[in-house]
Amino acid sequence: MRLLRAILIISIIVNFDVSFAADDLMMDFGRAVTIDVMLDNAIRRGLISGGVIAVGNHEGLLYSSSRGQINPVGITVPIDERTLFDIASLTKVIATAPSVMKLLENGRITLMDPLSRWFPEFEGTGREEITILNLLTHTSGLNDAALSKVTPLKSVIQNAASQKNWNPSGDRFRYADINFILLGELVRRVSGQPLDRFSQEQIFAPLGMTDTMFTPPADMARSIAPTIGPDNMLHTGIVQDENARLLAGVAGHSGLFSTSSDLSRFAVMLLNQGVFNSRPFFSQRVMTQMTAPYFYSGGKIVRGLGWDIYSPFSSPRGTHFSDMSFGHTGFSGSSIWIDPELDLFVILLTVRLDYRDIRHFSMLRSDISTLAVSIFSHPRVAEEILNQEQLP
Repeated sequence: MRLLRAILIISIIVNFDVSFAADDLMMDFGRAVTIDVMLDNAIRRGLISGGVIAVGNHEGLLYSSSRGQINPVGITVPIDERTLFDIASLTKVIATAPSVMKLLENGRITLMDPLSRWFPEFEGTGREEITILNLLTHTSGLNDAALSKVTPLKSVIQNAASQKNWNPSGDRFRYADINFILLGELVRRVSGQPLDRFSQEQIFAPLGMTDTMFTPPADMARSIAPTIGPDNMLHTGIVQDENARLLAGVAGHSGLFSTSSDLSRFAVMLLNQGVFNSRPFFSQRVMTQMTAPYFYSGGKIVRGLGWDIYSPFSSPRGTHFSDMSFGHTGFSGSSIWIDPELDLFVILLTVRLDYRDIRHFSMLRSDISTLAVSIFSHPRVAEEILNQEQLP
């Protein structure tokens, strides 16, 4: 009888398109084991050496699972929710965009500020009308370029101001790190503090994100997941992105290290509409601005301020997250997706080994989100069924 109840619960709360056999669902009860199997399969296929998944809602964590080892060779240390990962482009939405929104909330900037207001290097270049909004939504028309090893920041600004293949800013979406490198420098020019210090004081410390930082100290190496460098070797505690390395590990587009535990706190704050532990962190106005949909490229691309909503980079959205959801990915193997409508977030952090098999890695992100939404987006359904005295 209890087995029949379990099967009934599964049939109601597990409505997804991932190809798992029915007997596996009955055996695993459609919950944690199936998510664990996804990570195990990714490890077995050589996509990753390990990873951690966190699923939660506005009240906190609903489910967490970690598989594999921090380092695939040498001394083995199990991955867990406190393992520190290079979160790559999640830097854009966990450090840089929130810092810019803090400046906006405090009246220091506006979204329509022309870039030349804060970067006089752009005066007389024909690019004066690029706005902070354009940078946040990747609609500046600017392209990425190599940085000088001698004067990296100066060179990237000069290149952005003079590149010949620049397209006028407007409604055309083109994802480029240069936008957030400039935003990271904008934070410094407006606040007088470098991005790492500003984000630590204004974002991470107030949220209790004690393990989130740029340039982690060497004595933390045993708890930091490695990434593959340009020499095809594993490196620990050094940002993977080459341009972020040239910028001393502190950049608006990459460089941040964090844990699933800390990122869960950030996601909880967003699902509580900018409130954390009963204290306002962002105003309702800023929250609305940050996560509202902006339509570009003829409506084919939808972005928030920093956040991805619908684009070619939206694999962590899966098939069940709502149109109100938003998130971001990181090249190192990280992703986060948040849905205020379903009251759910899904975080994936991995030690990525295979960067050529993009299709299967995107499928991993998508399938995990699809399954997590199917299982956890309506948890009360299972409770209501179990509390009923009469079942078919």
